[in-house]
Amino acid sequence: MRDQYLKRGYSLVYTPHVMRADLWKVSGHLGHYAENMFAGMELDDAEYRLKPMNCPGHILIYRDKLRSYRELPVRLGELGTVYRYERSGTMHGLMRVRGFTQDDAHIFCTPDQIEDEVVSCLEFAIDVLKTFGFEKYEAELSTWDNGVSGKYDGTADLWELAEKALMRATERLGLKVATIPDEAALLWPQDRREASGRARPQVAAFHGSIRFHAPETVRARIRSRRRQASSASDGSPGALWAASSGSSASWSNTMREPFPLARACAGSSDADHDRQLDYAKSVHEKLEAAGFRSQLDDRKEKVNLKIRDAQLQKVRTC
Repeated sequence: MRDQYLKRGYSLVYTPHVMRADLWKVSGHLGHYAENMFAGMELDDAEYRLKPMNCPGHILIYRDKLRSYRELPVRLGELGTVYRYERSGTMHGLMRVRGFTQDDAHIFCTPDQIEDEVVSCLEFAIDVLKTFGFEKYEAELSTWDNGVSGKYDGTADLWELAEKALMRATERLGLKVATIPDEAALLWPQDRREASGRARPQVAAFHGSIRFHAPETVRARIRSRRRQASSASDGSPGALWAASSGSSASWSNTMREPFPLARACAGSSDADHDRQLDYAKSVHEKLEAAGFRSQLDDRKEKVNLKIRDAQLQKVRTC
């Protein structure tokens, strides 16, 4: 993913695991997402929260300097660890966990650049799916409820702009999309790429969303085309959020279903041990050279004992 980020014009960034609670208030997360955030902690003279998302950190990196519209789009990518308070009854293996690492990207762009950037994100996501052998996937466009419930941020014209851009992007790629009303995230519409045969897939390989209000909230500005380069404008860029592969934990779980991992143990008499050990060492070295984590059990023990010991270790793949 790091190599792909760089290849596709992203800058790799890293954001703190703990941030001031005031920042989460400004971004809107405490207002909409507080029940899924861990309780605050008092440090020095302020309250801090573990980050459930990387969005505010990326926005602060973007707004660190005044940018010209000529610099857009600005693409920031991070393989960041986030923390979310999942209730004990909702946690499930590697699918629902309280701490996980996900690829997380934000693209700051002008309204007329949105559609092309969404297309690029979708192509990125599809490349990820194909790399892992998934040729069949479903597309869903989750929309808002036209402001009826009051639970969504943003104005009607921005929602219309975002939803139309997502739909046009999927049409350009020839994707069949099912529209799911009132299932957008609280802050943005989503165009989801899922890899699974289930009626309601659980693993999202890609989430694309358009957020206009968030950069504006933290005063991320761009210079106007009509003003001098030294002066700031009143304009605010849009922010496209994308997770082209989702969390590494979910991917590990997904890959284990169609491609189960196996652990092999060999037992032999003492006379054959050294001969088989040489072969086992060669396999171990080849696995390590290919980038796999491998351990060699070279004890002179029976195979049943080695299998039992391996099971008791409860080794995770993530």
